[in-house]
Amino acid sequence: MTLPLIGILRGVTPDEAVAMGEAVLAAGITTLEVPLNSPDPLESIRRLADTLGDRALVGAGTVLTPSQVRDVFAAGGRLVVSPNCRPAVIEESRRLDMQSWPGIVTPSEAFDALEAGASGLKLFPAIQVGLEGMQAMRAVLPTGTRLYAVGGIGVDNFAAWRSAGIDGAGLGSALYRPGQSPATVGEQAQALVSAWRAAGGEA
Repeated sequence: MTLPLIGILRGVTPDEAVAMGEAVLAAGITTLEVPLNSPDPLESIRRLADTLGDRALVGAGTVLTPSQVRDVFAAGGRLVVSPNCRPAVIEESRRLDMQSWPGIVTPSEAFDALEAGASGLKLFPAIQVGLEGMQAMRAVLPTGTRLYAVGGIGVDNFAAWRSAGIDGAGLGSALYRPGQSPATVGEQAQALVSAWRAAGGEA
């Protein structure tokens, strides 16, 4: 079963992207995001998609415009993650048959995103909304809506977020920081996956 975790490689360079992607993939995280404010992000996405595309869903984060969606698609990415909710970005992603995960904080943003065709919702920053805020939003969202927490979520609070009803998580600095080795990132990925599974009572 594919884990509902997005590995965020913010700051990765093209020369190290594949090694980092392999390390994360080996831990069981099969969705990889390279934020567009990383060095030469489209080249990193291209290399990841070329090498891991049959084993992982690869795409971009911090996608703000429809033209950036098209750039990511041309590079081989099939995932679009944004920090905000822009219906035009969601609609362009869906037109190209890409997954779209816009950032939302309010119910208004959540429903606008779903109306535009979002694949799922990125609660960002999750620590701003908090567990009670997330639960209140979850109560009004349509059944089956996928809600991922991003920003301030990790090993120490997976259990609280999972028990409160979150579906998945985006993993940033807890997973990868520029300058770390693939071995270190692999160890961090393993620890995060183990903690996520333990929080859900999974083997």
